[in-house]
Amino acid sequence: MLTLTEEATTAVKTITAQIPDAPQGGVRIEGAGSPESQFALSVVDAPEPSDTVVESAGARVFLDGDAAAVLDDRVLDAQIDPEQGSVQFAVTTAA
Repeated sequence: MLTLTEEATTAVKTITAQIPDAPQGGVRIEGAGSPESQFALSVVDAPEPSDTVVESAGARVFLDGDAAAVLDDRVLDAQIDPEQGSVQFAVTTAA
């Protein structure tokens, strides 16, 4: 199953804190069918019924079927730019 680094956990919690009316919210990842493909990320107030839910220290990530299959043994990492406040996510292989 997808795991989150400490940085990714912090980034997801920071992003989802911007939707305070959705306590079950998280970041949803939609896959394109292969590890080399781009993934679409969105902030949602709840998972879709068929989503796989990954939780890490209060951070919630929802994976559609394609993303769950492709990211099963991967690690989600993040880099936060403190000056611009932007976040860049990256998927790596598990150690």
